[in-house]
Amino acid sequence: MPQVKSLEDLKRIREEAQKDIRVRLKTGTTITVGMGTCGIAAGARETMHAILEELRRREIDAHVTTVGCIGMCSKEPLIDIEQAGHPRITYGNMHPDMVSRLIEEHLIKGNMIPEWVFGRVERD
Repeated sequence: MPQVKSLEDLKRIREEAQKDIRVRLKTGTTITVGMGTCGIAAGARETMHAILEELRRREIDAHVTTVGCIGMCSKEPLIDIEQAGHPRITYGNMHPDMVSRLIEEHLIKGNMIPEWVFGRVERD
């Protein structure tokens, strides 16, 4: 987190946080990237950058966040996609060259990619 040195810095941080919240509420889409040391070693950082670039290129508003290791190191990099009204889908062994198809199929067309799915959590 950046150091707050003035009231203007604090206002800017607040505005950025409010923008992030608005994006989450509006789109209902959160993409979570596993960034524990195991994920980073498996290429999660590069995969996350590819996701951010693909979202920017396609002008898709989605909240991208990170988490630490969740204990499935053999499946890293792990990507969770949560969309309002849909189950949370976890994709395993995700690499940058897979991101374009993931965004196209899952976010744009609304179809999960069964051969990449590692887990699914239904919503109540």
